[in-house]
Amino acid sequence: MLIIVLAVAALVLLGLPYWLPGRIVALRVWIFARVNGDEGVPVPGPLVDVSRFKQVYAHPAADGRSRGAALSDLFWYWLAPGPHIHQEHLEPGPLYDEVARTTRAYLAMPTARAEELTARCAERGLRGIDRMTTVRLRDLVMPIWAEFYYELVFGEPCPPEARDLIVANADDVVTALKCCGLRHMDRRARLTDYLERRLADVRHPLPAGLSARERALYLQGTFFNTAVVQTSEAMTHLLMVLASHPDVQERLRDADDRYVQRVIDETLRLYPLFGIAHRVTSGEIQVDDRTTIPAGSVLLFSYPDFHRARFEDGDEFRPERWETLSARDADFIPFGIAANRPCPAWRLTPITMRVAAREVVRRFALRTSAAHTRSVPNRGPCLLLPRDAAVPGGRRAARLAAMRVRDRWEDLWRSLVQLVLGAFMVWDARRERLCERHFAEAGPACPVTGRTR
Repeated sequence: MLIIVLAVAALVLLGLPYWLPGRIVALRVWIFARVNGDEGVPVPGPLVDVSRFKQVYAHPAADGRSRGAALSDLFWYWLAPGPHIHQEHLEPGPLYDEVARTTRAYLAMPTARAEELTARCAERGLRGIDRMTTVRLRDLVMPIWAEFYYELVFGEPCPPEARDLIVANADDVVTALKCCGLRHMDRRARLTDYLERRLADVRHPLPAGLSARERALYLQGTFFNTAVVQTSEAMTHLLMVLASHPDVQERLRDADDRYVQRVIDETLRLYPLFGIAHRVTSGEIQVDDRTTIPAGSVLLFSYPDFHRARFEDGDEFRPERWETLSARDADFIPFGIAANRPCPAWRLTPITMRVAAREVVRRFALRTSAAHTRSVPNRGPCLLLPRDAAVPGGRRAARLAAMRVRDRWEDLWRSLVQLVLGAFMVWDARRERLCERHFAEAGPACPVTGRTR
């Protein structure tokens, strides 16, 4: 009898990485779903189906961003310091318009210049890898984008000191967002201090309505939080897809831009950078003859659900589907909707991703046996094999087998960490009430401009 009990216990223990993480993630999702209380309206959902997703997202009344949503406290907590002047979190009004114009001015880079800068930053970031090695793709590419956006802002090559500050800041933000670690505000403050000292060196004038500290926080939040983090995440997904599909990887090496863009589109369809985008309704939204969403509702737009619902074999990676599908007409909004705060880098990002992907696959063959999920909390474990290095097949297989086992067990521990730290940060964000207190202290908003008095 003892032998049977021990055998069952051993099977349960060995099976933990295969069944427990998924249940823990489901519990964490259940906790987060209650952050917004009963005010949240899931889209798509019972009130708004997939066919009405874009209609509601683009509605003029779906324009509130942070004020009045309990979920905002959590996102402001993760993105602190500076969410109160972050372009994505500003309420509609003159200040938002001024900040958005500034961002567009910085991102208005000619294609040739963007390609040259990406290739140069990628070459520096990939230099020195001359033998088979295991990397975390997000850690590999984040310094590349730190240097890219530094030069975009300051117009000069990025010094090592600035790159290290930017990477430390961006890594801290995204690690907290994925609930894999707590915030370290000292790391973030060091970058803010550096940027405040460099305000006179930027390429374009910064918003006049902001103080010096707020201008530094604008640069930090827009370019060195959001841009660096999101581009690093996008490249991690793209390279993980290529590592999992060697046939696509080999074709991409010599393919034209149209094929590369199909691969990017399919990657962003399966692994959208945004999970849930929330908007607060400033007025009623008439969905159809029977459904009206009242003012003050919090709309929770789910990119993953929308991107999969009406595609044939929606859970499969099939870049060839874009040979006949139009990205403009499909249920596909990788950079949001033009009528409601689209990502300002919607034009620049695909250009830079194409160049960076080619630079990587020209130098390396990529292989992975790790799990690939939308949130990619494992940071993308991958085996890099230099193209000019001879690697015995047995060594490569052994490294991939070890990667698979390690990733499974890391997922078990990581899911527990995410549950504990995520629950703590939800509690701490509700305690600090960064967003709620900001608007309470600023006073009521003007109904015409949206600005606080």
